[in-house]
Amino acid sequence: MESNQQDDLEPNKDDLPLRANTNHILVRHYVLDLSVDFQTEVIGGSIVLFLEPCKGPGRTEEVDLVSKNKTEELNTPYVHGENARGFRSASEIIVSQGSQNDASNTSWDDASKDFTLILDCCDLVVSKVEEVDVCTVSELWNLLEVDKVPLDSTQSSSFALVQRLMSIPSARWRQQQDLYLQCSCAQAVNTTEPLLFHMDQWSLQIRKKGVRSPHAFPRALRIWYKTKPSGGSVRWTKDQDGRCCVYTMGSPINNRALFPCQEPPVAMSTWQAHVKAQCEYMVLMSGENQAVPVPDKTGFLEWDYYVTMPMPASTFTIAVGKWQEAKSLPHNHEEVKSEEPCAKSDCKKFDYPQSWSENQSSHLTEEDEKKFCAHVDYPCRFMHRGPITQAVIPHRVFAPSCHLKKAESTLVPLLPFCLAAAHSVLGIHPFSRLDVLIVPPGFSSLGMASPHIIFLSQSVLAGNQILCGTRLCHEIAHSWFGLAIGARDWTEEWISEGFATYLEDVFWAQIQQSQMGSTDNEEQKQLKALLRWRRLKDELENSEEELQVLRPNKDTTGEVSESGASIVKHALNPGKPFMQVHYLKGYFLLMFLAEKVGEIEFLSFFRHFVRRFHGQLILSQDFLQMFLDTFPALERQGLTLESIYSDWLDTPGIAKWLGEASSTWSHSPPVAQVSEEVVKWKHLSGGTRKGTKRKRAGPKVNFKELNPWQLVLLLEFLLEEAELSVSCLSLLQTTYKLCNQDAEVKHRWCELVVKHKYAAAYRDVEHFLIHDQAMGVYLSGKETDTMQMLYFRLRSPGVKSAQGNPQQHTGT
Repeated sequence: MESNQQDDLEPNKDDLPLRANTNHILVRHYVLDLSVDFQTEVIGGSIVLFLEPCKGPGRTEEVDLVSKNKTEELNTPYVHGENARGFRSASEIIVSQGSQNDASNTSWDDASKDFTLILDCCDLVVSKVEEVDVCTVSELWNLLEVDKVPLDSTQSSSFALVQRLMSIPSARWRQQQDLYLQCSCAQAVNTTEPLLFHMDQWSLQIRKKGVRSPHAFPRALRIWYKTKPSGGSVRWTKDQDGRCCVYTMGSPINNRALFPCQEPPVAMSTWQAHVKAQCEYMVLMSGENQAVPVPDKTGFLEWDYYVTMPMPASTFTIAVGKWQEAKSLPHNHEEVKSEEPCAKSDCKKFDYPQSWSENQSSHLTEEDEKKFCAHVDYPCRFMHRGPITQAVIPHRVFAPSCHLKKAESTLVPLLPFCLAAAHSVLGIHPFSRLDVLIVPPGFSSLGMASPHIIFLSQSVLAGNQILCGTRLCHEIAHSWFGLAIGARDWTEEWISEGFATYLEDVFWAQIQQSQMGSTDNEEQKQLKALLRWRRLKDELENSEEELQVLRPNKDTTGEVSESGASIVKHALNPGKPFMQVHYLKGYFLLMFLAEKVGEIEFLSFFRHFVRRFHGQLILSQDFLQMFLDTFPALERQGLTLESIYSDWLDTPGIAKWLGEASSTWSHSPPVAQVSEEVVKWKHLSGGTRKGTKRKRAGPKVNFKELNPWQLVLLLEFLLEEAELSVSCLSLLQTTYKLCNQDAEVKHRWCELVVKHKYAAAYRDVEHFLIHDQAMGVYLSGKETDTMQMLYFRLRSPGVKSAQGNPQQHTGT
């Protein structure tokens, strides 16, 4: 058995290798016991892996006897019971075990024929790897006796016990997770031959001497390790109040610098985590439960979370800081307790549309319910009637104290409406609760969704509610597309981002129609489509063709090497995190398909697709083939899987339909209104340019009020002008109160300031670079000398910034 995947893969310098040998053996469950140390900026502790060899040559009949029902092997569950307190103290974990590390490395033989477990890993210090003696857990033996599972004398007892543990059906998930916890606390197997391990740049490799097959490899391992302060999976920083915090930042290397894991999406697993932090800190995680901290003897607090839905390890998320909960309005507290929709709220700003849940074109039948779940066995919300009518799941909002009031006035009242709108379109919420956290200003995007938790940039709080609401809608959409339904090949990002971009408009239109009785949703949809079209066209003109392809692996999409290892093409390309092609081309592809069948039918199809594929990984062809099967007339009209690949997914550039549709959007009423305003501003600037004689003041120009999207378009049109006068820019700034607008508008305003060297507004640019770092990275243009000067001013003594270095925004 090969010990190294380097022969399997030859990644380019900007490709991310996924080294885990998932075709040989899979991690089914993780138990993490971690301690967060802000002084050293280290997270340390242990992780216990419960392993299952994949079916194939060498699998024994005896093991198959124990695992009777393969559909019940993927597990879930756990709420801490009496045995939860049996966890080791995480502060005891980082013991002096360097000699063990050295011994393992010096004993490593690359030419060995022993089986090697390969985990994705980097920037970790591993001190010891040991086999866990699950045979010492008496309740596991009781499980075999109660279930009357035969144990052949030729079987390894530990193999049978772990296999039976992983086979407990989801109806007994609490028992299963409690047993996982007890096993994680068990002592190491007493052996004279310790497990050998070796680390290279991208992996941790583990062997047991003399074991040649994954089926003879230990089923429960404990790895003692700690992170490095420079590790790329988490960011140690200070929040907006200047207090220490750490959080997973959506790095291209995912979580491999937080814990050793199997990163390929196919390695779906459950997990539970015990995290210890100083008492003044709050620990938020992507867990199903709302953790209640328990003090330990040293004055620290211990937080316990769990996940019962098998998910890729990349979805694990943690944030530790001195966050404060934004107080919800009185109705929100009752809503969480009763799980009733916010129709009964006293909120003055919103009137909850009770008809949303009633106006669905698809109603559940008994036959539908039988077809709901095609995934492995776990306690799925789609199998219960309660979530069907739960439009608003329990939710909380957290922020640093300086943003608390803004979060309470903007974010808290919007959140239930966004949740209800999503439910009205897609049905059952895949996850049972949601936390939303305003993260530090160095966060690399406007938002990031993980199971049960959303990170939002502070930029969404500025201006009116539109940017905040639409971003919330986008991230909530990921609960269905990106999380409950994930891409089997990470290069197909459009499956997540294109869907979320399309659905954010659908959700927001629902809210607008309910809140204000808006009747111009189609016009606003065309305005946003035009803005996205302009952004996409600009990006395609200024990027490598390789990065414009939505399915870069084409016919080999989803394929891996013999061991299960693969690469993610261009994942480490420094320019890729700032590209939006997967968002925009994916969004336009869905618009194209919706136009073919009508939006109502298209959204109805979405609901059916969610029912069929939730809890599973998909490729583009799964969605597109089901779409074509659902609407067979389209194929007779010439729309085929091959034509969609050719026009949209497998080639760079722009599909013909998109070029034609953009001309229609350009003539919509909101765009025409903006064009009229542009003429006024150009005329005003032309009459007051430098070097011209000052004309007599003419009649006062009346500028029409524009919504934020129209303002963005207005500023983009004005950016196309070679010259704008100082007086024009000054009046533009005051007329629209640009400093008080949302981050999208301020971004375009700052581009104008930089382009025309409008020194009077350089403070606006500096403020934008500090407070809107999620978008400030895009602010460069062609005026590099001006930008360098502004960066120099920000770095100079006397320029105070408690927000962090404005240069530190990165897409990694």
